[in-house]
Amino acid sequence: MTDAVCLGPEQLEELVAARVAQRTAQLQAHEQDLHNQTILFNAALNHMSQGLVMFDGQGRVVICNQRYLDMYGLTPAQVHPGSTLVEVLRHRLASGSFAGDPEAYAREILGRIPGARTSKRIVELPDGRTIAISNQPTPAAGWVATHEDITERRRAEEQIAHMARHDALTNLPNRARLREWLAHALSHAHRGRPLAMLHLDLDHFMTLNDSLGHPIGDELLRAVGDRLRECVPDNDIVARLGADEFAVVVTNIESVDDCVSVATRITDAIRVPFEIAGHTILVDLSIGISVAPDDGTEADALIKNADLALSRAKADGRGLFRFFESGMDARMQSRRKLELALKTALPREEFELFYQPIINLSTNQITSFEAVLRWHHPERGLILPGEFVFIAEEIGLISAIGEWVVNQACKEAASWPDELKVAINLSPSHLVRPNIPALISGALAAARLPPHRLEIEVTEAVLLQATEPALATLRKLREMGVRIALDDFGTGYSSLSYLRTFPFDKLKVDRSFIKDLGEDDQSFAIIEAIVMLAHALNVTTTAEGVETEAQLAHVRRLGFTEMQGFLVSRPVPGAKPMPVRRAFAAG
Repeated sequence: MTDAVCLGPEQLEELVAARVAQRTAQLQAHEQDLHNQTILFNAALNHMSQGLVMFDGQGRVVICNQRYLDMYGLTPAQVHPGSTLVEVLRHRLASGSFAGDPEAYAREILGRIPGARTSKRIVELPDGRTIAISNQPTPAAGWVATHEDITERRRAEEQIAHMARHDALTNLPNRARLREWLAHALSHAHRGRPLAMLHLDLDHFMTLNDSLGHPIGDELLRAVGDRLRECVPDNDIVARLGADEFAVVVTNIESVDDCVSVATRITDAIRVPFEIAGHTILVDLSIGISVAPDDGTEADALIKNADLALSRAKADGRGLFRFFESGMDARMQSRRKLELALKTALPREEFELFYQPIINLSTNQITSFEAVLRWHHPERGLILPGEFVFIAEEIGLISAIGEWVVNQACKEAASWPDELKVAINLSPSHLVRPNIPALISGALAAARLPPHRLEIEVTEAVLLQATEPALATLRKLREMGVRIALDDFGTGYSSLSYLRTFPFDKLKVDRSFIKDLGEDDQSFAIIEAIVMLAHALNVTTTAEGVETEAQLAHVRRLGFTEMQGFLVSRPVPGAKPMPVRRAFAAG
C-alpha cells in the first residue's frame, strides 16, 4: 500500500493492468493444461481395452468410455452423465446384451456397493460372449465398473483344457480323461452300480498302416472312433488310449451277459468293411474286459486288469474278447520275461526250422515240406510259434525273424533232392513290405535254389488287411517263378474273390473242415465244392490236419491233390526230412 500511495493514477492503472494480464495469462495456461489433460484422459479412457463406467452413490452415470458403449451396442445419448444404472440396463436389454431383470440387478449392486470391497463376476451374454466385470467402490460412495470381454481367452483356455484331456486325431477322450471319468463313475459303482471297462486293440493295424500309408491309417482310426461312439449310450465313454488302442466304459450293466452283448455289438460294428480313399478295409479287434467293483475299485486297477485281459485275448488268437481272471498278472509277468528272451533269441541262434511233409495222393510220394519255426528257449525248452510269433509282431521282431526263416529254409532245401519243394509262411507284416521280393530273390540266389522249388503260403487274413499291396507283392514273386499257396482256405470273408483276383497255384483247406469230415454233412458239401472249383481252375488242393485213416479216406474220395497231417508225420527237425521221406517211401 505504501508503494501504491506513492504511485500516481496512471502508474496505478498500469500496475493493475499488468497484474490482471499476468493473472489472465496464468489462468489461460492453466485452462490449456486442463484441456490438454482432458484430451489425454479422454484418449486414454476411450482407448482402453476394457469398458469403463463410473457411477455416483445414487447409481447415476458420472463418466463412460467408448469401449463400454461399443461392447453393448449403446450410444452416448443412451449412457450420458446423469443416466441411472436401471436406464443403462434397460438399454442393454433392448440391444440384446443383457439378460435378466434390470431393476433387480440394480438393487443388488446398489445394496452391495456401500462399504464393500472390489467385487468380480463372470457373465455370459445372450450372444455367447463372456464378460468379466469388476466393481471398485469410490470414496464418494459410488463405484467404477470395468467390463472386459474374455470370450477368446476363455475359449483358448477351454481349448487347452480340452486338448489336455482329448486325443488330437479322433477328438475322443484320452487316457487322462478316462481316468477322471472312471474315478467319478467308480464312486457310484461302490454303491451297487457296476460298470465294465473294455480295452480294445485293432488286430494287425500296424501292418495295414505301413502298407496303405499313415494318412489312410489315421482316417481309419477316426472312422473306428466314430463307430465306437455309435455303439454306446451318450452317458458312457469311448476313449483312445494311443496308437490302435481304444477303451469303452459302460455303466448300465447288470450281469456278465450284458458285457458279452456290448463286446459282441462292438465287434460286429467294427467288422463291417470301411471304405476309405478308394480302399475297402476289413478290421478285426481283440477285447479285454474288467468289471468293477469285482476286478477293481480304482481307475488304474480297472484299466490294468482290462489290459491283462486284452493280452490274453491276443494270445488266444486275436479277434476275441476275454474277461479278467485272477492270475493274469502272473501270466503277464511271464509274458514280459518271454519278450526279453525273444529279443536275444536270434543272435543266440535259438531258432530252428522243423519240416512237415506234404504227400501227393496220386503217387503217395512226399512232394514238399512245410517249414515251421521252433524256438529252443534256454529255460522252457521247445516253444511252438503260437506262443511267441504274435509277441514278435507286437515288439517289432517279426521282420528279422522272417528274414532268417527265408534264408534258412532256402539253404536247407538246397541240399534236398531236386524234386522236393519247401513251403514258407509269410506273415501279414512281411507280405506288405516292398523289400520282400528282393529278400526272397537274394535268399534263392545265395542257396542256389531254383525259384520253382519254393512255395510261399499266405492266409486269407493277410489279403483281407491290405489287398492291393499284398497282391502286388505276390505278383512279383510269381513272376520270379515262386509258387503261391493260399493257406487256411475257407476261414476268411471273401475267398472266391481272391481266386478271381490272383491266380494261386495251391489252395490249402483249413484243418477245421477236415476234422469234421464224416460227422458234418455241411462241411463235406463245402469242401466238395471247393475241390471241384480248384480242379476247374487247375489249382492244386491240399488237405491240412489229416490225423486219422477215416479222414484220409474222405480226402481221397473228395479228390484232393495233396494232404499233410500227423497221420503221416509231425514236423521234424531240419536234419531229418530225408529220413522221413525214405521211411515213408519204404512204408
